[in-house]
Amino acid sequence: MPTRRGFLAAGAAASQQLGAQMHDHDHEHQAVPSDLTLRVKALESLLVEKGLVDPAALDALIDTYEHKVGPRNGARVVARAWVDPAYKQHLLNDGTSAIAEFGFEGGKGEHMCVLENTPQVHNLVVCTLCSCYPWAVLGLPPVWYKSAPYRSRSVIDPRGVLREFGLELAEDVEVRVWDSTAELRYMVLPERPPGTEKMSEDQLAALVTRDAMVGVAKVKPPA
Repeated sequence: MPTRRGFLAAGAAASQQLGAQMHDHDHEHQAVPSDLTLRVKALESLLVEKGLVDPAALDALIDTYEHKVGPRNGARVVARAWVDPAYKQHLLNDGTSAIAEFGFEGGKGEHMCVLENTPQVHNLVVCTLCSCYPWAVLGLPPVWYKSAPYRSRSVIDPRGVLREFGLELAEDVEVRVWDSTAELRYMVLPERPPGTEKMSEDQLAALVTRDAMVGVAKVKPPA
């Protein structure tokens, strides 16, 4: 996958090219200027140049929230659903309430809907206008999730997007794309991988990745 800094540059260029294609939606999103990524990069560069920010510390902080703190919360929810059929049904019926049982509330995830991947159906989550994302269970949205190419192409060519993430689905698998909004945010319940029947809940949680809960990847079986 490209680096965070690479996506900043790519996202800035893409937002300028695709800005004219963006249109109004019938749901509320936060207002995002078309050159937001470029402004963030310029601000970051200025702070680093002035010695106010250590770029290594900034990268470490962002990595923690993108890959460790937030996604670990979601992984616990997924693992519980894999081992507890009653909880799984509750999660699919009322994601907000089921997730709140872990104490994961607020953080842009006040209203949650959980989508189950099956051998017949694969779900992909996007926010077509900005970056609506369930922070409480997935942490900070990755840069690629906020990029204009991902936001537009996930709707137009979801299979092509999944291929770029290394996920090739059979033709008979239905791909469903879900547009997160300020009112309702989505999380994918990935398929439980084979070979995990004897694993504990904590061991299962360690297998679950942020990308699998967005829908751009599957959970890999243990090595």
